[in-house]
Amino acid sequence: MKLGFLVDLNLCMGCKGCEIACKVENEVPLSSWRLRVKYIDIGTFPDTSRSFTPLRCNHCENAPCERICPVSALHYLENGIVNVDSNRCIGCAGCMMACPYGAIYMDPETNTADKCTYCAHRIESGMMPACVVVCPVEANIFGDVEDDHSHISQYIMAHQGGVQVRKPEKHTDPKHYYVGGGTYTLDPLAHQRLEGHNLFTNITHLKHVGDPNHGVLDRFLAPFTSHGEHDNKSFMNFENNAHESHEQEGGH
Repeated sequence: MKLGFLVDLNLCMGCKGCEIACKVENEVPLSSWRLRVKYIDIGTFPDTSRSFTPLRCNHCENAPCERICPVSALHYLENGIVNVDSNRCIGCAGCMMACPYGAIYMDPETNTADKCTYCAHRIESGMMPACVVVCPVEANIFGDVEDDHSHISQYIMAHQGGVQVRKPEKHTDPKHYYVGGGTYTLDPLAHQRLEGHNLFTNITHLKHVGDPNHGVLDRFLAPFTSHGEHDNKSFMNFENNAHESHEQEGGH
């Protein structure tokens, strides 16, 4: 058995019900996500459209996160799911840096890595992932990709030539597939802004960032120093001037 996931982007309407179901089911903390729905706008007015793409862990057969983990906290289950053992995780964040899909986050409460596990605890009980159950248009399809009679295998066969994965050049062999939606939603470089339709049409560049002759400490000393040399007398004058101006303003 090799479990896989497929999203029909032609059906997804961006309701984000899967996002909410995932957070509730897995108690995902605020500012973190196991599943999020990305959207992009395509075309120019008046011929425009909006495309939605649910993003989650791809459960790669050649997962770099599993290889890099020094304590085997990320490991494969017999059904092909890349699972996380929070009791073994040491919070080194190596998996976060290795994942090319940005699908792993650090839980702020446990300081351990976490991600989508296809709701492995539900699958163990014979149930479907929460995001599959909640989808009102049945855009999420889950099942055994090695079973020719499963729903996901039949869906892949019916859409031969139109099945895509994210970042195939990484050779991670992901088990998360997409149908429809074109390349714009899966390949950021395929979507280009047309001339005259940018948010900022006049783009300039800084000659340098900050003052190359000063560090962070100089920012705090700036009220007392400048580019010229000063002695204690000039420092006392600065204090007197500041005191006089403060009294003129009615200070105490």
